[in-house]
Amino acid sequence: MSEQPQPQVQPGAAEQPVFGIEKVYLKDMSLELPNAPQVFFEQSPPQIEVTMHNEAARMTQEGLYNVTLTVTVTAKVQERTVFLVEVAQGGIFQIRNLQQSELEAVLGTLCPNTLLPMSFDAIYQQRLQQMQAEQQAAAAAASPPPTH
Repeated sequence: MSEQPQPQVQPGAAEQPVFGIEKVYLKDMSLELPNAPQVFFEQSPPQIEVTMHNEAARMTQEGLYNVTLTVTVTAKVQERTVFLVEVAQGGIFQIRNLQQSELEAVLGTLCPNTLLPMSFDAIYQQRLQQMQAEQQAAAAAASPPPTH
């Protein structure tokens, strides 16, 4: 009997980074017009404020992460809200074989960019700088004052 040739596995092939989009879905959407109908008669242009934040969580299934990007748009005339729109877009991503710092960067930039195509690199860098500043402040508060 002859032996069957065994498939050759490339060294390190099992450890190649993996990124895949499993699902993209609308998690929540709301529209509020708290001062309607009176606000429709306002003559002043509204002030628009846009805020974004994302959350990422490991799922119970191995290698899967749920990322939710929430965008809130608020329009106000003076202190009266004209409208408030909030949309939460979710995605399930397969991510494997990354170092923790790489994983955080993918969850903070690539996944949100998939949900809403724009550059999240600057937002992610700001968040990293804010976390570093908070860690430095906490370390400074924890260290004893110098004695003379």
